[in-house]
Amino acid sequence: MAVLNKIGIIGGGISGLAAAKQLSHHHPVVFEATDYLGGVWKHCSFKSTKLQTPRCDYEFSDFPWPQRDNSSFPSHIEILEYLYSYAKHFDLLKLVKFNSKVVEIRFVGDRDNPIPKYGGGCLLMAGNPVWEVAVQTNQSETIQWYGFEFLVICTGKYGDVPKIPEFGNNKGPEVFKGQVLHTLDYSKLDKEASTQLLQGKKVVVIGYKKSAIDLAVECAEANQGAEGQACTMVIRTLHWTVPHYWIWGLPFYLFYSTRLSQFPHQRPNQGPLRTLLCHLLSPVRKGVSRIIESYLAWKLPLDKYGLKPNHPFEEDYASCQMAILPENFFSEADKGKIKFKRIEASSSKWWFGEGGVEFEDNTKLEADVVILATGYDGKKKLKAILPEPFRSLIDFPSGIMPLYRGTIHPFIPNMAFVGFIESVSNLHTAELRCKWLGGLIDEQFKLPSVEKMLHQAFQEMELMKTTTRFYKRSCISTFSIHHSDQISQDMMMASN
Repeated sequence: MAVLNKIGIIGGGISGLAAAKQLSHHHPVVFEATDYLGGVWKHCSFKSTKLQTPRCDYEFSDFPWPQRDNSSFPSHIEILEYLYSYAKHFDLLKLVKFNSKVVEIRFVGDRDNPIPKYGGGCLLMAGNPVWEVAVQTNQSETIQWYGFEFLVICTGKYGDVPKIPEFGNNKGPEVFKGQVLHTLDYSKLDKEASTQLLQGKKVVVIGYKKSAIDLAVECAEANQGAEGQACTMVIRTLHWTVPHYWIWGLPFYLFYSTRLSQFPHQRPNQGPLRTLLCHLLSPVRKGVSRIIESYLAWKLPLDKYGLKPNHPFEEDYASCQMAILPENFFSEADKGKIKFKRIEASSSKWWFGEGGVEFEDNTKLEADVVILATGYDGKKKLKAILPEPFRSLIDFPSGIMPLYRGTIHPFIPNMAFVGFIESVSNLHTAELRCKWLGGLIDEQFKLPSVEKMLHQAFQEMELMKTTTRFYKRSCISTFSIHHSDQISQDMMMASN
């Protein structure tokens, strides 16, 4: 028989902690599959991993950093310490069930009409379980069932399920004589094991996003001296990278993170007058992007190494793909410790041979170790636990999951998703959405109709598609202030 509770939270990362704090008066149960809080900061970080923003831009509103004016970017260890301090300060640890992996979710609400009719009605089916959750503890064979009126999914898009490229017959890792692993596997190694893996080895890193860049630097640092081998990055799609948060002497936030800087950018549900205004101001948007591009081309040896993207900087910012470079990335490249192999996105096939990696242009890279920095499959992780018909509802043709206020799927009853739509500061966004969710569950305000929620979600999805070619990452960075204003307005109306 299932143990009945009002609210269940799946995941103990920043979103799960934010949800637990804002819903703590309901005494939620938080299921964390591992023995530690922190999500990707604990389970997908390397020894060199640091925050991408200053610490004052990555803190809960009611729990500032001890040294928030410190301009350095905190390490993942410092972030974990901060998150644990937050959990202890607000007595959240008592809500967490560690080593408790959710393996199945069952819908036990209105089976004849599972699709909710929110319009003007109460969200919750008060007093009755809507979802049952199967939890496996410490990898035992015993399954404990829990019943909840409401579920908050905070498993996130990263970690747990690696995205592995597909290969033809006799072209996969099985033919390679060396070692193949994903960055998820690498992140589990301690300092000694990671150094032993890389030192004196010919390493090939597949990818050019933040994890790949950090990994290439760690590889170069492990191969100093005459006997050290070079690490080669295989790059299909280039992205803009920045060395720090200053552009021509100005702080970066002035370019995209103020109301004035976001004013020229389109936003969901804007009227015809604003649409015209945004069209007239498009040269301003392009100009801002070119100012940043010119600085990066001047500051970094992008042309020297063939690493200058063809798309505008704005497209990477609009898809939350702006990566901060480690200080010694290009200095290691200058020493020959980091090399680059470009392959065209239109003909990007590569495969394994006995001695390394082979390409369509008949070139080969010798390798002892190949590390796949190819990302994670967050949807596959989500589909593994969601039941039908809801499992199929998260796959829309656009590739983006429609979430009203970045939280509620209009067709999935009594369930919220936190951490699946990104912003420049995911912690701030997660906290604000959880505050909004708390007001919703406490019936301080009601959801609009399914049609209105879908319209709002589709407006945001279409805006993402027109702003960047990388829209499937679901990022609101160019209209984040407007998004926060809408959420705040819902809560202000509830308090009046």
